[in-house]
Amino acid sequence: MKTNHGGPVTPRARELEISFDGEPGPLNAITDVAGVEVGHATIIRGDGKLRVGHGPIRTGVTAILPRGKRDASPVFAGYFSLNGNGEMTGIAWVEESGLLTTPIMITNTHSVGVVRDAGIAWQVRRRKMTQPWSLPVVAETYDGLLNDIDGFHVTAKHSWAALTSARGGRVAEGCVGGGTGMIGYGWKGGIGTASRRLDRKAGGYTMGILVQLNCGRPSELTVAGVPVGKELRPGHDPLSQQELGSIIIVAATDAPLMPHQLKRIARRLTMGLARTGSVSGNGSGDLFIAFSTANAVSAKRSDVETVKMLRNSRMDPLFTAAVQATEEAIVNALIAATTMVGINGRRVDAIPHARLAELMRKYGR
Repeated sequence: MKTNHGGPVTPRARELEISFDGEPGPLNAITDVAGVEVGHATIIRGDGKLRVGHGPIRTGVTAILPRGKRDASPVFAGYFSLNGNGEMTGIAWVEESGLLTTPIMITNTHSVGVVRDAGIAWQVRRRKMTQPWSLPVVAETYDGLLNDIDGFHVTAKHSWAALTSARGGRVAEGCVGGGTGMIGYGWKGGIGTASRRLDRKAGGYTMGILVQLNCGRPSELTVAGVPVGKELRPGHDPLSQQELGSIIIVAATDAPLMPHQLKRIARRLTMGLARTGSVSGNGSGDLFIAFSTANAVSAKRSDVETVKMLRNSRMDPLFTAAVQATEEAIVNALIAATTMVGINGRRVDAIPHARLAELMRKYGR
């Protein structure tokens, strides 16, 4: 097992001179939103023929802590499901209360339960509970094309490792954490992140995005408006023409937004996904959550809290930022990922950087 908060340096879309709209934050990552921390636990072990319970193993856990490890106070949040063939636990309470009271964890489909239970134990032992019970937010995508998913290799130890290794600063991308065994548009996928910083006239707020990319068919892929999937296909395509994957998108902002406004942000994440070509097929679990780190809980307990709310009429720049950063985060996940061989020798290629750059130049991007 490897824990990654910074992780190995991997290339990003802008290093290939791919141009995107909008101004990124200093790190171009979800951690540009002050206080947000991200950690990964990555499990890569074994090769060859699948032996359920033994491997090969290509999986992990990613943790996002809205206010970091030291501050467990709730944040306002909103949720949206574009297509519900997936799982994100704890959402009933987010919808009811408008609050996110736990870290957000992302893993593979068959490890949601153990990660959820480990998240509760982590909160209990660190005395980070906001009420006597915990309803953790844990999301998943399916990595069974590369990973021994029925072997249940993710344990509480891995969940805790992701949580305790979480840091601000640069975020490891590609084949790390929950994204280790994931596939995007037929190429190797995984974790990607990006951010946008609004100008002062629009409030100077930051919007950060993190995705676990495991969706899309090869022919659909679009990068910065270029129909890449029409001209470039994986040599080892593990996917049929049926949508088999999913995507989890997490948005963080320091803008003072209420839960209903954060639901509006979560809905706009669909448009960033659409820019990359996905049609959100029947088999795809496309689940999105947005939270705001503004409106910290006051130290003095009171029956009445005073909060700030950005006017709805001032939200358009944030909508734009969410769409732009989502598109770039998805492309960053593809660019950062490396070729992986998993169960039964199945190979999923990383998207070739030189060929992609050539296509971008051909289309003037």
